[in-house]
Amino acid sequence: MKTIQAVTYPVHFQKDSYQELSKLIDAKNYSTIFILVDENTFEHCYPKFIPNLTTDKRIEVIEIESGEINKNLETCIGVWNAITELGGDRKSILITLGGGVITDLGGFVASCFKRGIDFVNIPTTLLSMVDASVGGKTGVDLGVLKNQIGLFTNPQMVIVDTDYLTTVTDREIKSGTAEIIKYGITYDVKLFNEIKNNKNLNINDLIFRSVEIKNEVVLQDPKEKNLRKILNFGHTLGHAIESFYLESEDKETLTHGEAIAIGMVCECYISSKLLGFPSDKVSDVKEVILSIYNKTTLLKEDFTAIMDLLKHDKKNVNGQVNFVLLNDFEDYKLDCKVSEELIIESMEFYNL
Repeated sequence: MKTIQAVTYPVHFQKDSYQELSKLIDAKNYSTIFILVDENTFEHCYPKFIPNLTTDKRIEVIEIESGEINKNLETCIGVWNAITELGGDRKSILITLGGGVITDLGGFVASCFKRGIDFVNIPTTLLSMVDASVGGKTGVDLGVLKNQIGLFTNPQMVIVDTDYLTTVTDREIKSGTAEIIKYGITYDVKLFNEIKNNKNLNINDLIFRSVEIKNEVVLQDPKEKNLRKILNFGHTLGHAIESFYLESEDKETLTHGEAIAIGMVCECYISSKLLGFPSDKVSDVKEVILSIYNKTTLLKEDFTAIMDLLKHDKKNVNGQVNFVLLNDFEDYKLDCKVSEELIIESMEFYNL
């Protein structure tokens, strides 16, 4: 696969990418290479990565605990302290080796340490390959509120090596598939149809096209003023649902993709009511999603708590929740106002 040129950095694919990383390290003459991992990527991905890193620079590994629950400022402080204690300076580089939590948090840590050091993203999950590692968004959660603290900062490069996908569970693969479905619904319906028909799916092609789409959108709108908002389809309600399950002690935590999948069904339903999005396409989306993900029944007694979390979405303006909705596949409308009654109705539709 050919390299995709993003705003200020390249996205390289597969094994040849590591040669480009070595060239970068030589050219920039970094003082120390820090590699950020969690316990899972240290065990399963680091052994795959380290033989490909050709350098005589000092390498230090920093490990954090896995999971969205650890994507917070407390973890950042721990990483900053570790970098400091290990002699990090402005000429250090941080390599993030992991999923969305590692890439989001690692990019934020690098962007703030000594007012910014270079970083490279090496995503190891499908979700982080097609979404979190590309686009320049970095950040952490504030309590259960998703990505409330962060910056737009670009890495030096991104390396997408699908060999890491052999280290993740089927549930994680499905989580990443939700973002590919989102690209298909909002931007290139061929992607959606490929997943719908489920014939001869080529994961490398799906990943490449997803990165290509995200990059095309970000190049036109780096700071999410207009077009980039389409990447939030399914995320407005989906993030609230994800946060609710994250903070609920008596419920199993949902993956990001599972929550976004629910959000896409609900937001397709809302689109049909407000914008005339065809009902047969609402049914198509719901059918495809329920064929991939186990159904999570949203209890009526939980609707109020989900609605309260929705009001804290970072895309809100003047207390008003803003949705990206659809006139049709590949035909969207931004900044749509939706009544609380219709949002609840959409969750009831998902439950049917």
